[in-house]
Amino acid sequence: MGTVVAVKDLVKTYRVGEVEVKALRGVSLEVERGEFLAVTGPSGSGKSTFMHIIGCLDRPTSGQYFLDGHDVSRMSKDALAAIRNKKIGFVFQGFNLLARTPALDNVELPLLYSGSGPSGAERRKRAMEALKAVGLENRAGHHPNQLSGGQQQRVAIARSLINNPSLLLADEPTGNLDTNTSIEVMGLFQRLNRERGITVLLITHEHDIAEYGTRAVAFRDGQVVSDRRVTRRRLAEGELAALPASAATST
Repeated sequence: MGTVVAVKDLVKTYRVGEVEVKALRGVSLEVERGEFLAVTGPSGSGKSTFMHIIGCLDRPTSGQYFLDGHDVSRMSKDALAAIRNKKIGFVFQGFNLLARTPALDNVELPLLYSGSGPSGAERRKRAMEALKAVGLENRAGHHPNQLSGGQQQRVAIARSLINNPSLLLADEPTGNLDTNTSIEVMGLFQRLNRERGITVLLITHEHDIAEYGTRAVAFRDGQVVSDRRVTRRRLAEGELAALPASAATST
């Protein structure tokens, strides 16, 4: 299947005044294509620093990071931005949608940022296909304030899929959602992972959310303290059997 993410002896040190703070202390792990990996840990454990490096938003102090076989550890900021737009789809806790922009246009944004993306007609087609994948094609013209929190997060997920990324990186994607909507969103991640083979790396502080993945890694004090397969995976598919038909009315 191949390895999407490989980090070796990853170290990240920040300087706060005259004090050095080691956020990561020699992290090594691999994520295979098609995995659904959940990363957990308390505040200050290093999981957010790890996410920033995996998302090509920061560079390690030392160690190596390979994304789809490319060593991105020492790439320039411009090179990181290019590979980030091409290889990684992001889903954030706060949705990060443009308030005065319809759902379809929000989904198109990564194609506009790429600089050499497809034509307008092709962008619209791909954006609509992405919205259809999350069950929101009939909400394409709605603005974020006309959508529920769960629908906004599904628009954000559709946007993350538009470039067919190698990795879907979700940072606390259920943090602003109620329990039932969180289950719906995790079910959608599970379906994308299972049916499309999309590799998902989820950052969460909620251990029950981590159980929706296929593998769970726990951080503490900048190190990996456990790495296990989720043998009794929580399944949300039952709640989402009719998602494409019902997503438009979900609240």
